[in-house]
Amino acid sequence: MESWAGHEVPGLPGSGQPLALFDSARRAVHPATPAGAATMYVCGITPYDATHLGHAATMITFDLVQRVWRDNGHPVLYVQNVTDIDDPLLERAQRDGEDWVVLAMRETALFREDMEALRIMPPAHYVGAVESIPDIAEKVQVLLKDGAAYRVEDGTGDVYFDVAAAPRFGHESNLSREQMLAFSAERGGDPERAGKRDPLDPLLWRGARADEPSWPGGDLGPGRPGWHIECAAIALNLLGPTIDVQGGGNDLLFPHHECSAAHAERLTGVTPFARHYVHAGMIGLDGEKMSKSKGNLVFVSRLRADKVDSMAVRLGLLAGHYRSDRSWTDAVLATATARLGRWRAAAAAPAGPSAVELLARVRGRLADDLDTPGVLELVDGWADATLAGSGTDAEAPALMARTVDALLGIRL
Repeated sequence: MESWAGHEVPGLPGSGQPLALFDSARRAVHPATPAGAATMYVCGITPYDATHLGHAATMITFDLVQRVWRDNGHPVLYVQNVTDIDDPLLERAQRDGEDWVVLAMRETALFREDMEALRIMPPAHYVGAVESIPDIAEKVQVLLKDGAAYRVEDGTGDVYFDVAAAPRFGHESNLSREQMLAFSAERGGDPERAGKRDPLDPLLWRGARADEPSWPGGDLGPGRPGWHIECAAIALNLLGPTIDVQGGGNDLLFPHHECSAAHAERLTGVTPFARHYVHAGMIGLDGEKMSKSKGNLVFVSRLRADKVDSMAVRLGLLAGHYRSDRSWTDAVLATATARLGRWRAAAAAPAGPSAVELLARVRGRLADDLDTPGVLELVDGWADATLAGSGTDAEAPALMARTVDALLGIRL
């Protein structure tokens, strides 16, 4: 699948500071400093609707990870998927009387446009579920032969993973069984499905239904893959048995990341699947959680159509720490727009205080679990001093602009 276009990232003097990130599995901040190339897998969209600010905040989070790694001299191998076949996509297409393929293609194209506008560095591999089905089916067959999966005996052809085959199940999310059951029911699982060995067993392969698309599955029979095995298969193929960061929104903590880790670790025998499980917070609107059911989603494409500067949107999302659940409001956008104006004015000034120290301090804040609120405060202080006429360094404004471009993705 085609990714989106990238942009030139300016070089910075000196070297970056080693990154540390909060790992959900260990529930603490730990160094995320690969010995060589860094590997990252981020769960992408199910393309049945436009990119909303929650998607944008998540993608910005892992864009920052990639920028900090690259500033430290690490090559980055970044993979992102597109779940271009799944129940929500089929349900939306049926609701709107639309071909599901056309819907998926249109929304994926819009997502690419939004990522370019927000200056998200593209992944090295942008991979759809549909194109990965042969390999996913092969891995499901391996799990069946290994005794880690089973067929439900009801004639549907459905295959499930047996969580009893994953002794570490629950280590990543740190949830109780009761919490896992509740989240499974809320987030696409089917704990009440008859015929399962354990209500928490996740679907690996959905046998063909008369009114749904399906693909050949070899010994599995025709059908389509489950969500969790999709990401495990793509990541294993392109990144290997252990990756540095598995990323996504905090709504993926369970069941998605827990189950994909269980699948990958059973397939390879290597633990952990990811050295860091990194989760971005949810974005609400005016104090309420954004949701499709409430109809209160804020779409990036809508903001762009309304001539809102994409850099102001990015700054508004950077104003809160990536792990925090936070609200998008008119005031957040107004503050970000004003900030962007001050920064641009300061970057255009004839001189300012030295930006060498600013660069070092920005690097330090980002290295400490992506402390973007702290970074914005630092740049605000430098910009205010510059606009007040402080400083005589004629090279400082250009270095400040390169700093926020390279490390924050903000074009001034």
